[in-house]
This record gives sequence, C-alpha cells and structure tokens, in this order.
Amino acid sequence: MPYWRMSSFYLFYFASVGALMPYWALYLQGLGFGAVEIGQLMALTLATKLVAPLVWGWLADRHGRRMAVVRSGTLLGALSFAAVFLVQGFWPMALVMLLFSFFWNAALPQFEATTFNHLGDQVHRYSSIRLWGSVGFILAVAGLGSLLDLFGAALLPPVVLTLFVLLWLASLWVPERATAYLPLEQGSLWRVVRRPEVLALLGVCFLVQASHGPYYTFYTIYLKEAGYSGSAIGLLWALGVLAEVAVFLIMHRLVPRFGLRRLLLAALALTALRWVVIGLFVASPSLIAGAQLLHAASFGIYHAVAIALIHRYFTGSHQGRGQALYSSISFGAGGAFGALLSGYLWSGLGSLSIFLFGAFCAVLAWLLAWYAVARRETVL
Repeated sequence: MPYWRMSSFYLFYFASVGALMPYWALYLQGLGFGAVEIGQLMALTLATKLVAPLVWGWLADRHGRRMAVVRSGTLLGALSFAAVFLVQGFWPMALVMLLFSFFWNAALPQFEATTFNHLGDQVHRYSSIRLWGSVGFILAVAGLGSLLDLFGAALLPPVVLTLFVLLWLASLWVPERATAYLPLEQGSLWRVVRRPEVLALLGVCFLVQASHGPYYTFYTIYLKEAGYSGSAIGLLWALGVLAEVAVFLIMHRLVPRFGLRRLLLAALALTALRWVVIGLFVASPSLIAGAQLLHAASFGIYHAVAIALIHRYFTGSHQGRGQALYSSISFGAGGAFGALLSGYLWSGLGSLSIFLFGAFCAVLAWLLAWYAVARRETVL
C-alpha cells in the first residue's frame, strides 16, 4: 500500500486549503472588497463544487482513470490560479477564482475514491491516511498567521501557488493502479440517490456545510476586528484542526463502540453549540479556544461518518460520482449557500447574525439526521 504517497497528497491538498480558506477573505479585504463582495467571491469558489466534481467524476467512472483526472485537475488549477497576479477588480478576480476552483475541486473526490478502493476491506485505516491532510492544514494556517502579520496579505498568492504546484507533483507519485477500478454494471445512479436514507444524508451534508459557510468565509475577519492578532488567529485555526487529528486517530475505536448514527447526532449537536459560543463570546479567548476544540466534532466526526456512509451507498462504478455528489451537495451547494448568505447577513445585521444562522442550520441537520439517517447503520 502506497501509504506515504497517498498521505503526501492529503498533506499538500489541505495545506492549500489552510492557506486559502482562513486567509483569502482577508486578502480580498486588503484589495478593497466589501463584505458582500467577499461573500460572493468565496461563494463562487464553493459553487464550482456543484459542477466540477460531477463532471470529473463522470469522466473518471467512465474511463476508470481517476488519477489522470486528479493530475489534470491539480495542474490546470495551478496554472489558472497564477492569473491572480495579473487581474484587478471584481469581475476579473471572479473569473480567476471560478477557473482555478473548477479544476482544483475536481481532485479531492476522485482521490478519496482512490483511497477507499485501495484500502479495500480496511476502510477503518482511512483516518490514519487522511490525518496527514489535517497536519498540512495546521502547518499552513499556523505558519501563515505570523507571516501575514510581518509581511501583509500580499504574501498569500505566491504561497498558495507554491502549494498548488507541490500538490500536482504529489499526484504524480500515486500510481494509477491504486484506483483498483471495477467496471461494474449497476444501473442508474439516480436509483441510489433517490433512496430515502441517501437523500436524508445528502440533506444533512448540505446543512452542515451551510453552517460552516460563515466560519470559513468570515472567521478570520471576525477575530481580527475583535482585536486578535494574526498569529493568535492562526493558532486558533490550528487548534481546531489538531482536535480533528485527535479524532481521526481514534475513530476506528469510536465507530464500533457508539455506531455511526449516535456519532453523527452528537457531532451535529456540538456543531450548533460551537457556532453559538463563537457568536456570543468572541471577547473570551478561552471560550473561543474551547469552541475551536469542537472542530473535532463539527468536521472530524461528521466527515468520517458521512464519507463512510457515502462509500457504503455508492459502490462499484458509482464510487467516483458518489464521492463527487457528496462534495457537490455539501462543500459545493451547502458551503456556497452559507458563504453567500453570511455576506449579506454580516452587511445587514452584523457579525453575530452569521453564527446564529450557522447554529440554526446545524439544528436543522440534527433533526433531519435523527429522523432519517443511518437508523440501521450502527457499525462500519
């Protein structure tokens, strides 16, 4: 098993996420964009996840060459992002962000399918590979916090471009044979999607990522305006992902003991609590740090459960599109909706409103999960 080859891809992919998601809004603010424009631009990068993973997933499932899709997406994403150094104004920036995110967002769902296929019946080992993505995120977000304090947000584009190039190089290291493609004839994908438990799971995924939209778009700006330094903000981001890493290390024990359904419900309840604490207690560093530890639940446990169920529901020739659909509905549609609406809420009602909106989405997700998700799915 090419453990380190696959882990290196996660390392650089999520290092690029750790550079983009926490700090790109700050960079856009430095260019003079307002809250609504920042929300629109960030939503645009997330909205490409509605289309890109499905397009590339269809190609991968049709031809059985998932790593070719990953390599093409990462290379074209890096080349498209390089144009950010040449553009000015809202619409040129929107075009660049649309292009690079369309290619960049093609990579992860297909690599997730590659990872699960290569693991075979050892899917419990997924977390030990995926945790290197969390390590990459931590290194990027913690390191950049201090660097941006010293050199300003203009440093961000060259750092992101470097990480994109390293990601493409890492994709060359993973052999195509690791996909273990099985061209099974299983009928229409819609047959799987329309099952009530699958529809409910996708609805939960949409709501969870909608609740994260305000966090990924405005958390850095929110803390900056509350008086936190760049280094402190970076450490807070890193703290959340450290908690995520800790969960990934023990998920193989949590699932057999508690079951997927109970873990999902607990994660959603703690997600709602997290957004309430961030919204109401920003003046308390200790409470904000405590809220960051809840990232272990709001992303770590939630994602591990969701992706395990997606892998179970979408099998054989549907695997690539199943992972793509999960990415499209949650990180794409849900994330874009949350980012876009939070821009308008921040502009019209203030910063508290965006985190209360996030808590509301998490509560709705809990209710839907309690009613319909994984009632019989208690173990992996």
